[in-house]
Amino acid sequence: MQVKLDDIKKLREKTQAGVSDCRQALEDAKGDFEKAVKLITERGLEKAAKKEGKETSQGIIESYVHANGKIGVLVELRCETDFVARTDEFKHLAHEICLQVASMNPKNITELLKEEYIRDPKVTIGDFVKQTVAKVGENIAVAKFSRIALGLDK
Repeated sequence: MQVKLDDIKKLREKTQAGVSDCRQALEDAKGDFEKAVKLITERGLEKAAKKEGKETSQGIIESYVHANGKIGVLVELRCETDFVARTDEFKHLAHEICLQVASMNPKNITELLKEEYIRDPKVTIGDFVKQTVAKVGENIAVAKFSRIALGLDK
């Protein structure tokens, strides 16, 4: 089946997957765009599962202070290489995790990863991390976080 270049571009914009992955998904889905999106997602999660357990010694520390200046968050997010740590996808994930911690105040990393993502309740933070792993091609781990609220001990 011949896949249209416009369809590949559209799928790439929606999923951030590579050109060859988009082409393959569209071919496998026989041109059905929604099926191709599902294939990309499933294949990305399979890739993410293969990355689990790889050492994460690089990364960034992201900070966020809520607009009222009364809540602050630091998140240490790790990946395998410094190259990925500098990508927009990785930085976006770190920022979104900061927002999640600021708004939901999880007690630990396990609880954080099980929480519904504040921007999309159908997705957990753990799923959001796996989606980013699928996009960047490296293991990602939330190493630690800290939340400080003015006037509160916890």
